[in-house]
Formats: sequence, C-alpha cells, structure tokens
Amino acid sequence: MNAPVQAQRPTMRERAKLWARAIKRDVLALWIAARDSRVPWYAKALAAAIAAYALSPIDLIPDFVPVLGYLDDLVIVPLGILLVVALIPAPLMTEFREQAATLAAKPRSTTAAVVIILVWIAAMILVGWWFWRWWTS
Repeated sequence: MNAPVQAQRPTMRERAKLWARAIKRDVLALWIAARDSRVPWYAKALAAAIAAYALSPIDLIPDFVPVLGYLDDLVIVPLGILLVVALIPAPLMTEFREQAATLAAKPRSTTAAVVIILVWIAAMILVGWWFWRWWTS
C-alpha cells in the first residue's frame, strides 16, 4: 500500500512572493477602479491616491532611510489597499482584479511623482526657513 502524498506547505519566501504579486495586482486593480464610473467618487479618489503613490517612481520616504524607508511599502500601501477594497463593491473589485492580472506593463504615475517632489521641496523650504529664523534670532 502506498503512503498518501501530502501537499507541501509553501515556504516563507514563496508566501512572500505570492503576497507581493497580490499587492501588485491590487494596485493595478485600484488604478483601473479609479477610472471606472461604477465606483463611488470617494472610493475612486482614494483608489487614485493609493495607486498613484504605489506606482510612483518616487517614495515619500526614500528607501535608503533605515526602517522607515520600507515602512510605506510594507505597511502603508497594503493598509491603503485594504481600505479601498472595502469601499468598492466585491463584484467590481473581482472584475478589476481580473483586468489587472491581464495587464502586462506596469503604469507609472508621473503626476504622483511631481506631487511627491513638490512635498519634498516644500519640506526643505520649511526646514530652511525654520533654521534661518532659529539662526538669526
């Protein structure tokens, strides 16, 4: 009699890869949802913001900053996705996920990159102004 074959559990690395693919697919699904007229306006606005940030080539917190640099990639973006997915009706989200799975190229959000650059410039100006006031007083 043959021993039953047990299915092997995926390793932690394989689970991490599956999780990363699901996040990537969901970001693309949000990008699609942000342009769909059947999605409520508030979900559409939040989906656009999350997708633009996730697809932007520039991070609000650069990855070279220890610990905090990856915080947005590992915590903020997935939590944003969960929030938006809860706001979009399940049948629509399923449809958007299927469309996202078929997309080959990853879109980039130039607008989000410009906004993030402007935030960094504003922050530098604010810090410079604060430092100048502190130095001259």
